[in-house]
Amino acid sequence: MSKNGSISQVETSGSAKQFNSKKIILPIIIGVGVTVWLFASELEVKSFKNIEFNWKSIGYIFLAFLLIFGRDFGLIWRFKAMTDHQINWRQSFHVHILSEFTSAVTPTAVGGSGLVVLFLNKEGVSAAKSTTIMLANLILDELFFVLVCPVIFLIVPVHEVFNTTTILAGTIETVFWTVYALIFIWTLFLVILVFFKPSWISKIVIILFKIPFLRRWQHKIDAFSHQLHDASAEFRNKPIRFWPIAFIATVLSWSSRFLVVNALFLAFTHLGDHLVIFARQILLWLVMIASPTPGGSGLSEYAFKEYYSDIPLGSGPILVITLIWRAISYYLYLLLGAIVIPRWINNSFRKKR
Repeated sequence: MSKNGSISQVETSGSAKQFNSKKIILPIIIGVGVTVWLFASELEVKSFKNIEFNWKSIGYIFLAFLLIFGRDFGLIWRFKAMTDHQINWRQSFHVHILSEFTSAVTPTAVGGSGLVVLFLNKEGVSAAKSTTIMLANLILDELFFVLVCPVIFLIVPVHEVFNTTTILAGTIETVFWTVYALIFIWTLFLVILVFFKPSWISKIVIILFKIPFLRRWQHKIDAFSHQLHDASAEFRNKPIRFWPIAFIATVLSWSSRFLVVNALFLAFTHLGDHLVIFARQILLWLVMIASPTPGGSGLSEYAFKEYYSDIPLGSGPILVITLIWRAISYYLYLLLGAIVIPRWINNSFRKKR
């Protein structure tokens, strides 16, 4: 076996071990720990007596699962479309699950976006095109939040969106506006970078690879920077109809994710303004970007419970909704990642060798 093959083998086994243990255990411990603490602090039998599991509840919980799968399908389709169908549905599914998994095991601000370049590249997409796809997807995702948030504040009163009855309201509002401003600036920068000044990407990459520990790959950067420029030009020259379709898929995917909570509230109560419930999900997601814990674990559970505490449902049902919400929108991806990643790593590196 060649030297490169040996290195790949070490990386493969090491990465598989890392993904299967440390990266999964920490967020589970944090998330489950906070959930147990929340249940223990509200441990009054009467608070759980309002919970009814019937066919209506089961139906809406099933709808919540369908919404999650609908969201996944939209993002899987987007990966496939962005590569000009260079990858098939199975490969696109792998890239999506890998991206969701890395988002779940890293702080939300870090996310799994950066590693999408690696995942796509291992599926046969050039590194330059993978980089451009990653940036284009980031633009679509961030643009959704940049455009939707002002619409929310036009429709829903500010005091209802931020739930001024909880002590968290002031903190959440401050964090939200800070994160929103940063996302707005970041999105504007990405749009300029990809569609107007692609040469900046090449310059940034060249500067990065002057860092001492990256210098050994510097001789390959000239070719890569030219490929980046070509890939960016390819995206700019896509048919006009492509971008509205891609953005609609993005809107439907994110909306499906946030509507999961609406479905779960419908499973247990007829109370609550569902436009407010939906709006709060978008705000909470943006606030969780500032979370230092993997995938927002722990903080998400606590913030969710507090943020919806003004709905006269009782603490018991709110906690159950919180648990189901995190199970299908977070822990599900830890499970799928643990199943997909070891085989994907072995196949990808073996293919390279």
